[in-house]
Amino acid sequence: MTKIAFVFPGQGAQSVGMMTVWGDYQTLVKETYAQASDALGYDLWQLVSEGPEERLNQTEITQPAMLCAGVACWKIATQQSEIPNASLMAGHSFGEYSALVCAQSLDLESAVKLVAKRGILMQSAVATGAGSMAVILGLDDIAVIEACAKVQEGIVEATNFNAPGQVAISGHKASVDAALVNAKTMGAKRTLPLAVSVPSHSSLMQDAAEELFEVFNSINFSMPIIPIIHNQNAGIAQSVDEIKQLLRKQLYQPVRWADGVREMHTRGIECLVECGPGKVLSGLTRRIEKTMHAQAVFDTASLENTIQYFSEY
Repeated sequence: MTKIAFVFPGQGAQSVGMMTVWGDYQTLVKETYAQASDALGYDLWQLVSEGPEERLNQTEITQPAMLCAGVACWKIATQQSEIPNASLMAGHSFGEYSALVCAQSLDLESAVKLVAKRGILMQSAVATGAGSMAVILGLDDIAVIEACAKVQEGIVEATNFNAPGQVAISGHKASVDAALVNAKTMGAKRTLPLAVSVPSHSSLMQDAAEELFEVFNSINFSMPIIPIIHNQNAGIAQSVDEIKQLLRKQLYQPVRWADGVREMHTRGIECLVECGPGKVLSGLTRRIEKTMHAQAVFDTASLENTIQYFSEY
């Protein structure tokens, strides 16, 4: 049987109406969001299904919304007898929290409150409009680091090592813009701004990370029933305390997604099943490990395609 890992996307894939496409599974989706809404004290489903988009894109809303999307897609995927049980899990950036819920390390209610607080702390760490993120395509990791290092004012850092030739940078908006100019001069094929309102995974988030770590003490974590490959070290935590430390560091240190995928490949994973809106992680997989396959589960058509893939494999 194919050895698989479930993986979960982070911010940037959200859109109004993203989870209204589930047909017979729509009740399950709404139940997941109802649980979250009860915990948060507002109607998260209404925001996801109707908007407005600018509110959905606020970090403290986006994170609970995307967490529930990933969990709901995972619940639907795991109901299918054709899709194998996962040997590992991972989440990109805050998608790690979706993995923790699905691996029973966190309950859904605690997790949505935690990521909402995470979003608030992140947003308050920098003035509105002062921070940004962007993706640089076509330069290797060292060149992107160099493009950031050449910027003389403010903070800009390489913060998401997503795949060979695809690295995200993060920091003060003017500094990010300057680094993008450097990257183009150095031969970058393309640069793309990201739809996030904070400079995630940069050193600007360190104070927020320390405050978030204090919140962890009020949350009940358990060891995952399925091992999780963490962003910060591309490894598996050996204790609840280590999980908390990795989540703390993840907020202000780079996401090592490419290294995490390589680690899953080393551990025998043949296929990643992406649970959540879009197929960003699926698209990265072949660029990281050409022998690995990826399937995305984000609506009824993609679910049917995934079932067919495993039926024929």
